[in-house]
Amino acid sequence: MKTIAIAIDGPAGAGKSTIAKLIADKLHIYYLDTGAMYRAVALKVLREGLDPTNHQQVISILPSTHIGVIYQDGFQRVYLDGEDVTHLLRQPEVAKAASAVAVIPEVRIKLVELQRSIAQNYSVVIDGRDIGTFVLPNADKKFYLTATLEERARRRWLEMQEKGYDQSLEEVKRELEARDRNDMGRAFAPLRKAEDAILIDTTGKSIDQVVNEVWGYLTDISADGR
Repeated sequence: MKTIAIAIDGPAGAGKSTIAKLIADKLHIYYLDTGAMYRAVALKVLREGLDPTNHQQVISILPSTHIGVIYQDGFQRVYLDGEDVTHLLRQPEVAKAASAVAVIPEVRIKLVELQRSIAQNYSVVIDGRDIGTFVLPNADKKFYLTATLEERARRRWLEMQEKGYDQSLEEVKRELEARDRNDMGRAFAPLRKAEDAILIDTTGKSIDQVVNEVWGYLTDISADGR
């Protein structure tokens, strides 16, 4: 059976990762979290004591930075220079730095090569900011998930609270606003809805409602690549 690719784009906090994981599970294929790859690069930058907003500093470590993705029991694990760093990638300071390094074209080019390679070898549901427009423009199905800033901030804040991170709702909202500006305003592969992507507003909807809405567009998809 040929591999298939389903692209899910959208701003931070729109529910991309949650929905992508559930859809991948329903299709019995892999979920590829591209954001985790950018966070891995950001983690390396922070560990090296570099400024994630300084393009030349970030570019200087790319040749010696090795990002790997493997699947264990159906779940994605991200490796940085041979170390499993999956559990470190959701820290607020890493996520903030990832937003800065993600605007650097050289970083995106390096990681897009890896993302395309994975999609060639596995059937995947892949989420990010530029999947349908740049990484996999010929994806079998494309979705663009969005929600109001207030809704996205509330979701991210609750997620941070559950993980023990002490951030106020207003701080989370400001960070999301800054991330939106970075993602939508970058010159190279900015966040935008692909012309052929299906728009789904997740505001006020439960996870099950969104999954069912996405699933309704996938009745013609058949894959079992995991």
